[in-house]
Parts: sequence; structure tokens; C-alpha cells
Amino acid sequence: MSKQKLKKIVKELKGASKMHAGQAKVIGGMIKKSPTLLKISASCKAAAKKKFKVYPSAYANMWASKTQKKGKC
Repeated sequence: MSKQKLKKIVKELKGASKMHAGQAKVIGGMIKKSPTLLKISASCKAAAKKKFKVYPSAYANMWASKTQKKGKC
């Protein structure tokens, strides 16, 4: 699900009722903290391109995202 769709759902839940507003707060917090929605930085992409023969591959992207999470690039 895209970030825009999630934001739209949060907005609709906030207007629905008190119970749903609480759920919207939880979902909204998850959107901001979700590591899957972060983009891979340029330095991590460059490091992955040097390390792997084919950059836009699953292995290269996995490696780049893991090294970014560790704060190494």
C-alpha cells in the first residue's frame, strides 16, 4: 500500500468517531516510523553498485537497505 493511500485512510478514520480516531493515531505513527517506506540513500546505492555486478537486483537492494539501517553509509 502506498504512503498516500495510508494517509488518506488515516484522514478518514480521524473524522469517523473517537474509537477510529485512536486507531488513526496508531496507524499514523506507524507510517512515520516504517522502514519500508524509507528510500535508499544515494551513498548506499553507490556502494551497492560497486559491490554487486547488477545493481537493481533483490540482493543488492537488500544489502543496501540493511547497511543503511545500520548507519554504515
